[in-house]
Amino acid sequence: MLKSLEIHNYALIDGLQMSPDAALSMITGETGAGKSIMLGAIGLLLGNRADTKVLFDEEKKCVIEGVFDIQQYDLKALFDQEELDYDQHCIIRREIAPSGKSRAFINDTPVLLDTLKTIGSKLMDVHSQHDTLQLGSNEYQLEVIDTFAQNQSLLNDYQQAYRSYKKAEKAYNDLVKSAADMQKEANFNRFQFEELDAAKLQADEQESLESQLNLLENAEEIKRKLAESTELLEGENLAAIDLIRRVVDNLQQLSNFGPTYQQLFERINSAYIELKDISIELVQAEESMEVDFEQTEEMRQRLSTIYQLQKKHGVLSVADLISLRDQLDEKLQQVENLEEDLLAKKKAKEAAYETTIAYGQKLSKARTEHFAKFTDQIEKLLHELGMENAQMQVQHQTIAPSASGLDEIAILFTANKGMKPQPLKAVASGGEFSRLMFCVKYILADKKALPTLIFDEIDTGISGEIALKMVRMMRQIAQKLQVICITHLPQVAAKGAVHYFVYKDNSQAKTISKIKRLSESERIQEIAQMIGGAQPTDSAYQSAKELLEIS
Repeated sequence: MLKSLEIHNYALIDGLQMSPDAALSMITGETGAGKSIMLGAIGLLLGNRADTKVLFDEEKKCVIEGVFDIQQYDLKALFDQEELDYDQHCIIRREIAPSGKSRAFINDTPVLLDTLKTIGSKLMDVHSQHDTLQLGSNEYQLEVIDTFAQNQSLLNDYQQAYRSYKKAEKAYNDLVKSAADMQKEANFNRFQFEELDAAKLQADEQESLESQLNLLENAEEIKRKLAESTELLEGENLAAIDLIRRVVDNLQQLSNFGPTYQQLFERINSAYIELKDISIELVQAEESMEVDFEQTEEMRQRLSTIYQLQKKHGVLSVADLISLRDQLDEKLQQVENLEEDLLAKKKAKEAAYETTIAYGQKLSKARTEHFAKFTDQIEKLLHELGMENAQMQVQHQTIAPSASGLDEIAILFTANKGMKPQPLKAVASGGEFSRLMFCVKYILADKKALPTLIFDEIDTGISGEIALKMVRMMRQIAQKLQVICITHLPQVAAKGAVHYFVYKDNSQAKTISKIKRLSESERIQEIAQMIGGAQPTDSAYQSAKELLEIS
């Protein structure tokens, strides 16, 4: 429900604010006063394209904002789908800058126009005499039938099954499409896999091999340096350990002459012991170091194999080669299991298709069972609205599964006696189509929470008792949902819960379009002028009071 509407700097509107009644609000005004301008502004809230030519003041931005109470609309899932914060009160704002840049916001979150259209379509439904596209579409006609038949649960079941079917179908088709390529690549993949598998790669072997090979390649030099070091420490000529041992003996003899000499003795003695240990380990290291040309060559070849594989596959580590090997193995397994996988996915697709058909047939049965009841109710309402010869049929054919079901329907219509019903677009005039659409909205109002309905002069071409019947139906609709009606008929305008008057203000340098909510006396004046012109007679005033049911 639209709680409030504000329009600033749009066309002839400098600033406008209105708070429609929760039930039925009427809007009247002279031709060109700005009623269509208001609808244009509302259209921007619903995602229509913007144009800087609509700016009242070209130096300022245009701002249009609508506040909606949406707690009855069950829209949280849609808001979640669009990644928007949900609140029972939804604020939609549209801004148009002088530069031409347009921005849209839902609950202060910037959104694209497609999102604005998706959300806006659930909040307001604008219907004018010239709007013939919606009811003429197969999708909308099915939506009407499903709403009338209360098929939402069946439709949800079908659509869930249909999504599963399309997912299974895509998985099968993708595998079929890739199967040929997979088979072509299989021989090449097998060669690469076998080459990598034969290498028996270990994740950390490269670093270990490189370290060991470095030792083996320098084994002779290492062995020579170790032997030379041992000789210097404990050789026959001037061995370092013998010299230090003599220093130890000397300082030991001096250690009794004071703590200084005692400390020097202890330190040199520790160094002597450490050198003896080092000498022993040098001997052991030299004895264990072997020059093994065969092992060295084996390691060189192993590392060469690793380096070649890395260069060939454009990787930097053995871990990458192992990962590539495993990927190739997985691809080969897929090829080996291809026939089995194709059969499994085909069966899954066929099972999902059968489930979809089963749910679709239930939905189709529920739809077709309501065709006659739907057309009978619409015809009856059309007869009451002055179209005595109106006839309607629902043409139906079964189609392949689609997002909306197994059904394609066409609502056929004629307003003339003796004429065969034809598709709506071919036979319905603007006025006839408006009344037909009005009747559809009327019977659906009892079925679900519809968005705010805005009727733009759908009463064109009717008068008298027919107009009264139409406005009575409007009031019945308004018991279920919010209705805003732009009208030129006094019989219709008088039946609203509130009455807004759109007018031009020429008191300033530039004409401004304004709107005001009429008081009881102002409503009498406006209705009387709609009946009798600018200077209404006493009888016009009396008629206005009667229409307003004022004694």
